[in-house]
Amino acid sequence: MNSRREVLKRSAAVASLMMAAGLLPTVATAQTATFNTAAFDAKNMADLMKALGASAPTESKDVTIQGPDIAENGAVVPLGASTTLAGVKRMLLLVEKNPSMLSAMFDFTDAVETSISTRVKMGQTSNVIAVAMTNDGRVLFAQKEIKVTLGGCGG
Repeated sequence: MNSRREVLKRSAAVASLMMAAGLLPTVATAQTATFNTAAFDAKNMADLMKALGASAPTESKDVTIQGPDIAENGAVVPLGASTTLAGVKRMLLLVEKNPSMLSAMFDFTDAVETSISTRVKMGQTSNVIAVAMTNDGRVLFAQKEIKVTLGGCGG
């Protein structure tokens, strides 16, 4: 029978071998060098697109956004976005009246489905915008107003 100490030693050895072979996921802190502070500090759409080096977005039926019509708890508002467009390299979730407009940014490759789901914090009723950026430079969006109730009464 193995002791706990032996199991921990063997687990550490296996993890080290997997890391050396490149079989473990990359560490999230490796992306801090490419973190775009200006994009997350942008207060409006024009500043955000300038920080990302993109053109002004165009409204499109090819981008869809999912979220509740009324959010009874603004601290955890479930949002989702998807598109059927080919060649999408990045999707953004924006909350118009939040202190930082950019709430989430997801990068894609052609190997994955361009569908995202997350939760964001909303301080007040606002338009929520899903933006899809394609490899050929097109920037398309869809938007939806989500009402945030203060007391959770739904009114």
